[in-house]
Amino acid sequence: MVKETKFYDVLGVPPTASDSDLKKAYRKLAMKYHPDKNPEAGDKFKEISLAYEVLSNADKRRIYDQGGEQAIKEGGSGGGGGFHSPMDVFDMFFGGGEGFGGRRHRGPRRTKNLVHQLSVTLEDLYKGTTRKLALQKNVICDSCEGVGGKAGCFKKCDNCRGSGMQVRIQQIGPGMVQQIQSMCQECHGEGESVDPKLRCKKCNGKKVNRERKILEVNVDKGMEDSQKITFTEEGDQEPGLEPGDIIIVLDEKQHEVYKRNGMDLIMKMDISLRESLCGFKKIINTLDDRTLVIQTIPGEVIKTGDFKSIQGEGMPQYRNPFEKGRLIISFNVVFPDRLESDIAAKIAAILPAEAEPMIPDDHEEVDLNDFDPKADRAQQQARNQYDEDDEGHGHGAHGPGVSCATQ
Repeated sequence: MVKETKFYDVLGVPPTASDSDLKKAYRKLAMKYHPDKNPEAGDKFKEISLAYEVLSNADKRRIYDQGGEQAIKEGGSGGGGGFHSPMDVFDMFFGGGEGFGGRRHRGPRRTKNLVHQLSVTLEDLYKGTTRKLALQKNVICDSCEGVGGKAGCFKKCDNCRGSGMQVRIQQIGPGMVQQIQSMCQECHGEGESVDPKLRCKKCNGKKVNRERKILEVNVDKGMEDSQKITFTEEGDQEPGLEPGDIIIVLDEKQHEVYKRNGMDLIMKMDISLRESLCGFKKIINTLDDRTLVIQTIPGEVIKTGDFKSIQGEGMPQYRNPFEKGRLIISFNVVFPDRLESDIAAKIAAILPAEAEPMIPDDHEEVDLNDFDPKADRAQQQARNQYDEDDEGHGHGAHGPGVSCATQ
């Protein structure tokens, strides 16, 4: 006969509740009233932690059932060493330290964040876009509510006796042994296993199911390569843990025309020798499908390596898309491979005359030959290889310069 039911009422369970029922009740209430999540519920969190600390300990629960809360306070703690802080109880339940009083976590533990890469074009980052991303994640089983089976389905693991750890002795020398501790492979460190007869059929006792999730990813104008988009608490679910985040990392594809540098866009433009000397008019297709017309003034000479810029035609600023950077054009003059001699003479007559060099009487005239550095390097390597092979054939088994005499 239970003398008082206050602790059972705090957890919302009957006096006949099993260990599994107590764990399930504490898990839900501790997550709900944790100070990091509910700062005004400090007293409630203390009551929940105290109730669970007593009822989860078989000796303390027996004393409480016989004499109530007063009997617990009078020292009948069953070897528990008194009461512990609510945060220590929480950390012990959720694995937050090596026993009571161990290392304390700040706030509830979370599952690992899920990171996915999303490939986007430079046009996507310029205009903004919405993309759908399909992924798989763990979701708490709605059939057993993350318990793993029916009430009372959990039993203490026989392999580790409920500790969740295995200890084995290994001999490392004469009279010397080493004790090695590792996670129990039978219960995966849980300290308990699910009775196959009471196991949840939907999740097979795993407490979670794998489900497909569709996310709508909004890529805003002006976002950058490797920028992260976070979906808070959309990660894997696990009983007793808060879900982590899903983090989308943008991966910008290389563009065939434009290269980005902060808010500036850089493009390379080839122009002919005539255009570089006499002026030109050209069109540019923008990333948002507009057409720009640029031109130079007749007489303005554009050389290879010259730059021009257009204000306000670069990338939009993130979260301020009406402010844009510059479009920078790098020019490259493409020269003709060869000119006819009469055309060369006409051009020479038009262009400003060059000063003739003073040539001394004692001089030599030489020929200019075409030279390809790559082809020359390949010929040198082939010649060196040939020389090495030739030297190798000249050295017999008797050493260099030695030949065998024949009768």
